[in-house]
Amino acid sequence: MKLREIAAALGCRLEGDPELEISGVLGMEHAQTGHLTFLANPKYAPKVKHTKASAILVSEPLPSPSPACLISENPYLDFARALALFYQPPRPSPGIHPLASVAGTARVGENCSIGPFAVLGEHVRVGRNAVIHPHVVIYEGVEIGDDFLAHSHAAVREFCRIGNRVTLQNGVVVGGDGFGFAKRAGGSHFKIVQSGVTVLEDDVEVQSLTSVDRATVGETRVKRGAKIDSLVQIGHACTVGEDNIICAQTGLAGSTVLERNVLLAGQVGSSGHLTVHEGAIVYAQSGIGGDVAPNTRISGSPAFAAGDWLRAITVYPKLPELLKTVRELKKKVEELEKQ
Repeated sequence: MKLREIAAALGCRLEGDPELEISGVLGMEHAQTGHLTFLANPKYAPKVKHTKASAILVSEPLPSPSPACLISENPYLDFARALALFYQPPRPSPGIHPLASVAGTARVGENCSIGPFAVLGEHVRVGRNAVIHPHVVIYEGVEIGDDFLAHSHAAVREFCRIGNRVTLQNGVVVGGDGFGFAKRAGGSHFKIVQSGVTVLEDDVEVQSLTSVDRATVGETRVKRGAKIDSLVQIGHACTVGEDNIICAQTGLAGSTVLERNVLLAGQVGSSGHLTVHEGAIVYAQSGIGGDVAPNTRISGSPAFAAGDWLRAITVYPKLPELLKTVRELKKKVEELEKQ
């Protein structure tokens, strides 16, 4: 693909040879002649002089000598868009494979691909252009919008609802039972029926081996545009807000509410019945024990303001020395008091 064609597709200003032939997209350290790369973080600017790439996406022109430049308001975003120009995952041909099991009452939209050993239960509704890979299971009464993509071994439980352009990676479980038990007088546990549903709104993506549990009553809801990483647990009756990012190995206890544009880094845990308000950022391995104010950053377990946490962790290694100093000062004070 000519560099000018890429510039036109991305809406970038081009500085350099428009006839350069670009064969692919790679990071700066691995790019070779014929590749397009990107510079999103200024701290990596010194690496530009070592790259062998023929062209680079940048936010402002680079001094000569440098590769040809595509000037972008968001180089990282346009790098992602450029990748899509060169690679699209293979798409199976439309149609229902003879080895798929599709109930007679199920309704499948036009241009869908249903792979071998996939199962669609009674009264399932699937919109147009879905790709359902082998061994996906869709339980009874599920409603799914257009452009659905489910990879092998994903499961959507009974009566759940899924919007348009939703992607489920391998092994995702949508609408599994919430973890609810009532304790009997003798100490044994009575299972509470999980009668609610799970709802995934438009443009949600859920990565591999993640569970989004159904509610005891009511619903668990993941709102538009949220992206959930692998090995995440969304407990029953949680709400995940619009455009949230939830990183791997995070767990939300029941009835946690995340408002829009919340970011939870890896291995974050929340206790239930709390709200993380709009724009909050929770750093990795933090434990959330109560409500989090809008547009704040918190860290630690229990989590508190990230700035205070950073100051605190610099003190932790010095605590034995500080304790020794305090004891010495206390002893001197006691000696002075005796005089």
